[in-house]
Amino acid sequence: MLKERYDFKEIEGKWQKYWEAENLYTVPDFSQRPKYYCLEMFPYPSGKLHMGHVRNYSIGDVVARFKTMKGYNVLHPMGWDAFGLPAENAAIKHGNMHPAEWTIDNIDTMREQLKQLGISYDWNREIATCHPGYYKWTQWLFLQLYKHGLAYKKKAAVNWCPSCATVLANEQVKEGSCERCKTIVEKRELEQWFFRITNYADRLLDDIKLLEGWPEKVKIMQENWIGRSEGAEIHFPIEGLEESFTVFTTRPDTVYGVTYMVLAPEHPLVEKIIDDKPQAAEIREFVNNVRNLSEIARTATDAEKIGLFTGGYCINPMNGEKVPILVANYVLLEYGTGAVMGVPAHDQRDFEFARKYNLPIRIVIQPDGPDLDPDTMAEAYSGDGKMVNSGPFNGTPKEEGIKAVINYLEEKKLGRGVVNFRLRDWLISRQRYWGAPIPMIYCPQCGVVPVPEQDLPVLLPGNVEFKPTGRSPLADSPDFVNTTCPECGKPARRETDTMDTFMCSSFYYYRYTSPRDENAVWDREKVNGWLPVDQYIGGVEHAILHLLYSRFFTKFLYDVGLIKNIEPFTNLLTQGMVLKDGAKMSKSKGNVVSPEEIVATYGADTARLFILFAAPPERDLEWSDQGVEGCYRFLHRVWRLVAPMSEELLKAPSGFDGKPAGVNREMRRLTHATIKKVTEDTGNRFNFNTAVSAIMELVNGLYQYKELPETDRDPAVMREAVEHLLILLAPFAPHITEELWAGIGHRDSIHRQPWPEYDPEAIIEDEITIVVQLNGKVRERVLVPADITPDKMKELVLAQPRVQNMIEGKQVVKVIPVPGKLVNIVVK
Repeated sequence: MLKERYDFKEIEGKWQKYWEAENLYTVPDFSQRPKYYCLEMFPYPSGKLHMGHVRNYSIGDVVARFKTMKGYNVLHPMGWDAFGLPAENAAIKHGNMHPAEWTIDNIDTMREQLKQLGISYDWNREIATCHPGYYKWTQWLFLQLYKHGLAYKKKAAVNWCPSCATVLANEQVKEGSCERCKTIVEKRELEQWFFRITNYADRLLDDIKLLEGWPEKVKIMQENWIGRSEGAEIHFPIEGLEESFTVFTTRPDTVYGVTYMVLAPEHPLVEKIIDDKPQAAEIREFVNNVRNLSEIARTATDAEKIGLFTGGYCINPMNGEKVPILVANYVLLEYGTGAVMGVPAHDQRDFEFARKYNLPIRIVIQPDGPDLDPDTMAEAYSGDGKMVNSGPFNGTPKEEGIKAVINYLEEKKLGRGVVNFRLRDWLISRQRYWGAPIPMIYCPQCGVVPVPEQDLPVLLPGNVEFKPTGRSPLADSPDFVNTTCPECGKPARRETDTMDTFMCSSFYYYRYTSPRDENAVWDREKVNGWLPVDQYIGGVEHAILHLLYSRFFTKFLYDVGLIKNIEPFTNLLTQGMVLKDGAKMSKSKGNVVSPEEIVATYGADTARLFILFAAPPERDLEWSDQGVEGCYRFLHRVWRLVAPMSEELLKAPSGFDGKPAGVNREMRRLTHATIKKVTEDTGNRFNFNTAVSAIMELVNGLYQYKELPETDRDPAVMREAVEHLLILLAPFAPHITEELWAGIGHRDSIHRQPWPEYDPEAIIEDEITIVVQLNGKVRERVLVPADITPDKMKELVLAQPRVQNMIEGKQVVKVIPVPGKLVNIVVK
């Protein structure tokens, strides 16, 4: 017997315990059902869920529940991206607290919150990247990359965050600042470990075409970050030195227009060029100043471009001309070759630089029409035209010229055609404690030696000082550092850097298939049965970092035979942010809404329903207290509709005697039209807001139907409508629907019910409203049979008294019926 009042606290706690006791969401690896892998990006265990989490996980839960009811075997796991700086910083802040203790406490808190929201996770598959059983395989995968020549160590100028006291990958620097703490990033020379993601640049770019289920904006972001460009490398000998440097250009057709050369201040040849020059001291001071600037400060479009003449010259190999060599702040050693040829007539940045420093401008591409004049040009010309002032290539059209110059360079061994990428190798070394140790050993006799696989995991030591000093805290732990060489058995030392946490998150979705396997990274049959992920859900802020790294890992894993899929995620949904007062929720703005408070005040079903109803999932959602109240009132309406009828519904037949007619047919039509709408909006478009809106309309229709005299209502129609209402609402509000479902006599969980199919005949309307137009203007509306013929439409409309009044005294020229829509009467 259902209670009169909707008590969400009692209901939600009751059913959460039931689901856990019944293992309702435990999923078998092998099933006769088709597989469906639904996954939300796993969170960092910061301690408390925020509304962005609630939105992400509620979206995923609706998809998982819907697909389960549609007959799929759904994998829907959850875990924790548990390594990283925040835990270490919290340990420093709280004195003697260990990062592991802080992390595990936060995981316990967030797991409980997720269970309170009623999310349908298979908790038997839970993982945490900081657990030795997980990071053993992080280290194992590092060794596989090393074994295949994709992990290497080199000294390089790296991005250094002075606040975090660690290096950052290029992708973790946003507008010159640390993505995490916003501190301005510096450059440092350090020995670091890298992954050769550039070896996969072509495949990462070409296979974007396979990502048909990804948002276009994410694909464009990845294309731009990989940044493929075709052109030529040209070798420029240095006057007075037996050396040359190489320039990459996408416009080899303009090589005759080079009037100056610019090197990055960090270029290794700068010191040799200025060695005996009077301006050497000035150049060295400039180089030191520029090296401390961030990349964004040097390359921003509005940044001042500063250059100095080195005193040296190079030789243009195409015409033998001496070309002055400058150093400038806008040229970076990390991009291209660290050298840029200045063609001011045909590149706007070069043009502005040449005007500033009074450098020559030479036209080498002349458009059709009036000739360009270097003395009067207001801007560089980059359009089409023919080569001029270019020796044997004069008169060659631009596009042909590019190919012709490349062929000449290769024939004369002065350069070659190449493809360049903006993408740089992935820097994974971190000088902090709370991460997976890099499993490498340094032996004075044997050199760099990988840790044998049978010795994994290399465990993090427990007693370590976490204070950031600029080098890894592990370096100050003798018990960790000192080891023996696995090859010669002599004393050796361990690598003390830890891995970038994006390493851990680049394969976690594979580990969910075999989370407790101690002997293999995963079971091949299981991983190939579940992958790729069918639906991935998370923030667009991960478009370059996590998603690009995951694609790289997947291609490597495919190459070495560990998986059969070549892309990790078939479909991607990037949900919008949750805003309040027009701004992203943050403690600093004082506009944070606590999920705990909402759940405590209104219940988990209300929190979920609002977050799904307030906006389409891919758009930002504006928080509304009134909206939350509205969803709470709606759930009360559902309760007040069903609970009082529970005994009546228990007695109602489950089938129909004959064909319902009149108001009963209309009620059935609304029920099945709602099934069709909710199915399409939930399954095909993820338009959860319109799906919920349709359910609300069905509730309104049921209230009106319920008010009819009992003699007019068909109990079977009512039962069908209420049961379907509850099933349609179940993915959105799982607790209240489970309680009402049991209350009307069902013993099995509502979440194990098949998703209803709509009856096409039931949604056909008996009557429809058509428009009556007079000379194209709407003048009347008429109710007609839904299956009326065009001739009958004309006849019925012309017989209407109001229509006869409209055409009285006028000549009817023609009557044009449009079936199902209108009748247009043309008069004069």
